[in-house]
Amino acid sequence: MLKKVLAGIMCMLMAAGTLASCGNKGTETSGTSSSDTTQGDTTNAAEVENVDIANFTPPEKGDTIIVMKIKDYGTVKFRLFPEYADKGVENFVELAKKGYYDGLKFHRVIKDFMIQGGDPLGTGTGGESIWGEKFDGGTDPHLIHVAGALAYANSGGTDTNGSQFYVVTGTVPTDDDFEYYSQKGLEFSENAKEQYKKVGGAPWLDGGYTVFGQVIDGLDVIFKIQNVSVDQNSSMPFKDVVMESVTVGEYNGEDIHWYISDYEEFDADEIKNSTGMENVTISNFTAPKEGETIVSMKLKGYDGEVKIKLFPEYADKGVENFIELCKRGYYNGLTFHRIMKDFMIQGGDPNGDGTGGDSIFEKGYEGGTDPHLIHAAGAVAYANSGSTNTNGSQFYIVTGEVYGKDKIDELKSFGYSFTENQEEVYSTYGGAPWLDGDYTVFGQVFDGLDIVFDVQNVEVDENNNKPKKDVVIESMTVSEYNGEEVRWSISDYK
Repeated sequence: MLKKVLAGIMCMLMAAGTLASCGNKGTETSGTSSSDTTQGDTTNAAEVENVDIANFTPPEKGDTIIVMKIKDYGTVKFRLFPEYADKGVENFVELAKKGYYDGLKFHRVIKDFMIQGGDPLGTGTGGESIWGEKFDGGTDPHLIHVAGALAYANSGGTDTNGSQFYVVTGTVPTDDDFEYYSQKGLEFSENAKEQYKKVGGAPWLDGGYTVFGQVIDGLDVIFKIQNVSVDQNSSMPFKDVVMESVTVGEYNGEDIHWYISDYEEFDADEIKNSTGMENVTISNFTAPKEGETIVSMKLKGYDGEVKIKLFPEYADKGVENFIELCKRGYYNGLTFHRIMKDFMIQGGDPNGDGTGGDSIFEKGYEGGTDPHLIHAAGAVAYANSGSTNTNGSQFYIVTGEVYGKDKIDELKSFGYSFTENQEEVYSTYGGAPWLDGDYTVFGQVFDGLDIVFDVQNVEVDENNNKPKKDVVIESMTVSEYNGEEVRWSISDYK
């Protein structure tokens, strides 16, 4: 049974607004209503006409198609259906011709459901149609939400379509699932049921969203992307999935691959590794030398201090920024505003909500990354808003989890690659490997890691991961290492 999906349907049927209140929230920076693929008109009349399903109707030679190249993943081709979704097709084709989608990312990815993109803001709150305002694309019973369907995201009805779209992955429903849908007021034609049970999809979306296309090649690319690691609150990938180009072409009679079963198992090594594949020495656990600059953090209500080794040789500007802010007393009295167990604790924002903070440099300084420093448990790195040239004062300390061989192999199957040295560190100390290459790691906790692990267990608001009781940085002090004991691993603490 589709327990996860069905729970989402229950929530969807009860919610009057977007599904943000039911577990699939918008991003932290979202301040306006977002285009969602989880909310729509789910009132489905019991007397459903048994029309032919057109999703898998082959295009004719010369028909207009869409060719989408996704960085590091491959190419996806879409058949379009102007006969059933004329305005939807016109909008997408014209936006593609203008280069509107080029460089945009898939900002929302939910495994066994869909991947969503097309927002120039990258948050789910932006985008527009070729007409400038939202348009009504309508729905047609000939087009349904089978795996590979291309449709517009909306914010409550098909009259709020803009530029945001999604591609369905879904799951294969059973007769029991359709019985469950029926109990919730959702009815489907026999032809629709037949297709869903054959190829899978997201049936509960039918009637609420404008389907206007179908993948004819590259469905394996879509299924790869649905497996990327994402922020559990926003469903936003930790590493950007970018559309290099979305262009308009013609169908020339090439082979069509409608179903995921048409594709051979993908090669995980085809996806680029974010840290590069040179087997460099991992430096996170290099002991500080006597007289070396360190930072000590005291948290209100916690015994002891968290002591941080710094790496100016690999992150010079990041270290300089952190030291100077500490010397100024910038962090004193600030909170850890975002805490996620088995992932990380984040703080350093004077606003206390993830929206603020400054560096000592001009805006846009580049903190960079270095493969010698990775996101092992205890790593200290800068939070950013899309790239390492947006580093400010906000930082996080990794807790993560230990990756044994099975978990490493699972990540590899999702497209991640590891050097031998990286694999050894993550299997020994744990961490958050999917963050590597996108965030500036500049320090490592060498004492007080038990405090960090205690903090990750505090009770938080489920909507924004903010602690219900403030976790306050009492002080951050800069000093010299005097040879005190070094304890890198959480297992070193009793």
